[in-house]
Amino acid sequence: MHLEQFNAASRTEADDALRPCLDIQRWIDEIADARPFSDLESLLEAGRRAADPFTPAEIDAALAHHPRIGERAQGDSTEARLSHSEQAGLGEADAAVAEALAEGNRTYDEKFGQVFLIRAAGRSREEILAALNSRLGNTPEEEQAVIGQQLREIAVLRLEGLIGK
Repeated sequence: MHLEQFNAASRTEADDALRPCLDIQRWIDEIADARPFSDLESLLEAGRRAADPFTPAEIDAALAHHPRIGERAQGDSTEARLSHSEQAGLGEADAAVAEALAEGNRTYDEKFGQVFLIRAAGRSREEILAALNSRLGNTPEEEQAVIGQQLREIAVLRLEGLIGK
């Protein structure tokens, strides 16, 4: 969808376009209500502003839609296709890295009670593993802040990819 189409879209169409970027209704509402945008950068800035900060409930809701790193998102929704694409960009992992990621995911889930979330786009599996291991040292409060930042990055990258110039 081009920016002009997004600006002219019905509210339902705008919501539908935004939802795969981040399925948080407040975020969707803030962006859809701010239309029209003069350019892509103003749209992306609106996405950043609407995403800062997220409430703990919003983070929990968003995490429910994200697969673990190294696992495929289920279904064929736009959000699942975006996740597949983002993780496909990681390339093939050797067996040791794949096992370390799986073990790290389990440890993270045990410690924090949720999926490990990171912006995968632009990162290698080794970089993700290093970040995972580092973040295991966070307190739950520190981790919530990191997750919020990662969700913002994912949402804005997806928004940029879905809404062309």
